[in-house]
Amino acid sequence: MAFDTENLRILTGNANPDLAKKIADHLGVELCDAYVGHFNNGETQVMIGESIRGRDIFIIQPTSQPVNDNLMELLIMIDACKRASAHSVTAVVPYYAYARQDRKTRGREPISAKLVANLLQIAGCSRVVTVDLHAGQIQGFFDIPVDHLAAAPVIAEYLLSQNYEDVVVVSPDLGGVTRARVLADYLHAPIAIIEKRRPKPGVAEVMNLIGEVKGKTAILIDDIVDSAGSLIEGTKALMRLEAKRVLACCSHAILSGPAAERIRESSLEKLIITDTIALPPEKVSDKVVVLSMADSIAEVIKCIQSHDSVSKLLDKK
Repeated sequence: MAFDTENLRILTGNANPDLAKKIADHLGVELCDAYVGHFNNGETQVMIGESIRGRDIFIIQPTSQPVNDNLMELLIMIDACKRASAHSVTAVVPYYAYARQDRKTRGREPISAKLVANLLQIAGCSRVVTVDLHAGQIQGFFDIPVDHLAAAPVIAEYLLSQNYEDVVVVSPDLGGVTRARVLADYLHAPIAIIEKRRPKPGVAEVMNLIGEVKGKTAILIDDIVDSAGSLIEGTKALMRLEAKRVLACCSHAILSGPAAERIRESSLEKLIITDTIALPPEKVSDKVVVLSMADSIAEVIKCIQSHDSVSKLLDKK
């Protein structure tokens, strides 16, 4: 079926309007006329300025910082679209908040990732598009379709263009081996694994390295860089083991607290990230390379809208 822009509408909240604009430009459509702001008392206000009756709506809204504000914007936008008689509402959530709370690790803890899934569905969402969930099984928290994109093809394309030699892809922990293997397959490179322990939350200690990095270009791969503590400790360990250079790449750059400063002052050569989360100017540095997921997300939207297979994009290598 041909791609239909007549019934397609792209909305954006305040989390990442630049990404939404890039997606709309790739699709050859204008952003839907909508106001997303606040009432005087701080409550979220949404006003859609054009008819969307019978339209297929795609709301671009990562739930990044401020997390709860952006999540509430998304929920209210979904509700507004459903009450305006939209045919379907797809939440495009490049960064899915609370994904690290996907199970109970001790008594009396919430499973917040499941709660967010419930909220999206109750609000009226008919489909979700996201990028590199921290835990892939979160897809199973939904009773609606979830299209789960990977940033690896975009990151790999950039790395291949740089013509690095003697590359080894390094997983920062045992849990990230699958992610490292995917990138390594794109780069036709071996992998190494950092074995670490966490004596307390937010603190990581490197215990051992499985693999060889001496004289090589070591590329650390993770889905999220938050405080950058693990990233910097991993970089130090790889340099001690005589890696020629250390680069890092991740899908979602939260860069909370001192993270940006830590990266600037570290021996890390580059941090390669995507624009799933908008990067504030104060966190930009010469070491940070931002790649866009806009074209990849736009192609998925095009497949959904034309009732074509999305898997051909998700499985592409």
